[in-house]
Amino acid sequence: MTASVILVTGADNGIGFHLAASLLEAGRRVAGLDISGESLAALQEAHPDCFLPLRCDVTADAQVNAAVEAVVARWGRVDVLVNNACLAIFKPFTEKSLEETRREFEVNYFGYVRTIAAVLPYLKAQGGGIIHNVSSGVGITGFPGLSGYASTKGAIETLTRTLALELAPYGICVNLMHPPLTNTKSAAPLGVPPQAMADPADVGRQLAKKILSTKPVITPDFKTAAYLFFARRFPEAIGKLFGKLTDGKG
Repeated sequence: MTASVILVTGADNGIGFHLAASLLEAGRRVAGLDISGESLAALQEAHPDCFLPLRCDVTADAQVNAAVEAVVARWGRVDVLVNNACLAIFKPFTEKSLEETRREFEVNYFGYVRTIAAVLPYLKAQGGGIIHNVSSGVGITGFPGLSGYASTKGAIETLTRTLALELAPYGICVNLMHPPLTNTKSAAPLGVPPQAMADPADVGRQLAKKILSTKPVITPDFKTAAYLFFARRFPEAIGKLFGKLTDGKG
C-alpha cells in the first residue's frame, strides 16, 4: 500500500501542500492539482518519479477530467482522492455579492463533485478506493463573515454521508477529513490570533499518516476530535465562542 496513488486538490499551499509533501516522504505516488503551481516545482524536483503536478481549475469540467486522465495515464490507477481545494471570501453577508457566494460553491462544493465524478469510473473498475472530503468545523457551527464558505462545508458534510451510503457497495469509502482551524492564507482574514490556529505543516503531516483510514471522520489529533464532539452537540455555543476570537468582528 506504500505505493498508493493519491490525488490531492488545492496542493500548492497550506494543508494540501504539506499533506502532499508528507505523503511523498512516505513513498507514496502523489498527483498535486492546483490553479497555481508555484510551490509544486520544488516537490517535483525532489520527487521526480513519485510526484505529478497538474495545473487544474476545479471549476472547469474539462480540466478536472483531463487531470484525472493524466494521473491514470501515468500510474494506471487512483487509490485515494483528497478533495482539499477551497475558496473562502471573508465578508459580512450584507456586503457580499451573490456572485461571490456562487464562486465559493463552484470551488468548494461543485469542485468536489467534479473530481469525485471524474475518479469514480476508475475506482469502480479497480474494485474500490477512498475519497476524503476536507470539511471544516464552521460547516457545523457557522462563523461570522463566512456565510458562503460555511454553507459549502455544511453541504459537504451531507454530500459525504450520502455518497458513503451510495458507494459502499462498490468498495469505495467516502469520508470527512476535518483539520482544525489552521494558519493558512484562507484563514488569515478571519482575525483569529495565530497562536489559536494550528501549523499547516503539522496538520498535513498528521493527516498523511491517516491517508488510508476508512473511518467516517478523520482528524489529525485528539484535540480536533474533541472539538468536533462538542461542536456537533453545541453548535450555537461553539459558534459564538469562535466568533469572539475575531478581533471584535464576532
